[in-house]
Amino acid sequence: MSFPLLTATAALPAIGAIATAAVPAARRTAAKWLALLVSLATLVLAGIVFARFEPGGDRYQLTESHAWIRDFGVRYELGVDGIGVALIALTALLIPFVVLAGWHDADPLETSSSRWRPTQGFFALILMVEAMVILSFEATDVFLFYILFEAMLIPMYFLIGGFGDRAHSGSDENAAAQRSYAAVKFLLYNLAGGLIMLAAVIGLYVVAGSFSLSEIAEARANGSLEMATSTERWLFLGFFFAFAVKAPLWPLHTWLPNAMGESTTPVAVLITAVVDKVGTFAMLRFCLQLFPEASKWATPVILVLALISIVYGALLAVGQRDIKRLIAYASISHFGFIVLGIFAMTSQGQSGATLYMVNHGLSTAALMLVAGFLITRRGSRLIADYGGVQKVAPVLAGTFLIGGLATLSLPGLAPFVSEFLVLVGTFSAYPVAGIIATVGIVLAALYVLVLYQRTMTGPVREGIGGMPDLKVRELAVAVPLIALLIFLGVFPKPLTDVVNPAVQHTMQDVQKKDPQPEVEAAK
Repeated sequence: MSFPLLTATAALPAIGAIATAAVPAARRTAAKWLALLVSLATLVLAGIVFARFEPGGDRYQLTESHAWIRDFGVRYELGVDGIGVALIALTALLIPFVVLAGWHDADPLETSSSRWRPTQGFFALILMVEAMVILSFEATDVFLFYILFEAMLIPMYFLIGGFGDRAHSGSDENAAAQRSYAAVKFLLYNLAGGLIMLAAVIGLYVVAGSFSLSEIAEARANGSLEMATSTERWLFLGFFFAFAVKAPLWPLHTWLPNAMGESTTPVAVLITAVVDKVGTFAMLRFCLQLFPEASKWATPVILVLALISIVYGALLAVGQRDIKRLIAYASISHFGFIVLGIFAMTSQGQSGATLYMVNHGLSTAALMLVAGFLITRRGSRLIADYGGVQKVAPVLAGTFLIGGLATLSLPGLAPFVSEFLVLVGTFSAYPVAGIIATVGIVLAALYVLVLYQRTMTGPVREGIGGMPDLKVRELAVAVPLIALLIFLGVFPKPLTDVVNPAVQHTMQDVQKKDPQPEVEAAK
């Protein structure tokens, strides 16, 4: 039997999480180094998965299949397509930066009113989230995916509620209350989506007699599986609702600003750059593949929701006074672009949406982590408490600027390629939607540039004058991310070569072809 590479890629961080949690309490530094080494080893395995994937080969590769719960037909089935490979690489790439950026975030607080912060638990939970997210990108059994989709909420709940932002204004009691509120809201929203999805998963099994994506696809192809139109639509809505909560799509988005605002900066990155991608990924893998007709039926409404997310998220980002909440609302706008590209049902739109997932992860991680370094130095998340940072910490200001420019999709940086493809793909099928979506680009330039102007330029405000510049550990986080944003901005081919064949399979699932441009005949 061949080496189970996909299982190993997910199992390594899970085993590392257990080992990290078992490190004695007095050896916090050893736990940190263990978590970092495990995350780097996972990155190596993810790199091997990426290298072994053949873009022109079978749709799902490196497959594994074993009986799990025989009485219910549940199998442990794994396989990756180009979209899954790209997101596994993104996840494995970001976790070492998350670990490095959070090196001191779970150290014991020095105030007498605060209890011990379990450092080992913090890094163990991060590794456990990584394991579940990677396995969810690999799962080709619907029930297995559902288990992972729900299980990842548990470590995320403790990361949000147990390790809050030290820059929280107010008393320790108020900070704890806010963290608890954010964690419970995150859990309730996502559990509600998951419970509705569970009903849809059971309904799918009743109709199809299987949880296996490959078996269901084969049954559809040979005509042995026929769903009534109403049944398919109800099942689609059950799946889509859960994915829209996770994505997050308006109006199911309200948990995100609270969760990101009250979390430590690395956990905020984990939420929006890693975990939330499971929602948009699942729309491509499950909604479009399992329910193609219902996906087309729901497209007009979903496009409207995506456009509202784009404009609404950007408008609220413009009005924010809190740096982290500004980035959270910007992410809501960006997820609107991803959903827009998916349901435009064009190859450019879906390729752009997949690239957007990767590039948004990189750009948001760069901006949020550098913002976290800034907030740690000043002890405040309020934009009004900053000014003149570029005069005392020019490297910090420069990396913050590049992260911000990537967020607004400046040409030459990676997000520009994905946003351009989404807009082209949308405009070719739905011109009005494409035009409305461009409003989000204008607003993105506004909130990013105003944020930079108010925090980095102007006279040096009180409390900023002695601010140190980025240190070696922080440079090790910021510089590689910026380098990747530039590299993929000028040479996105390594990603497009992997993603495009998978997108063509999805287009075949929904039986859609790209609109042909109308060219007037020469007179």
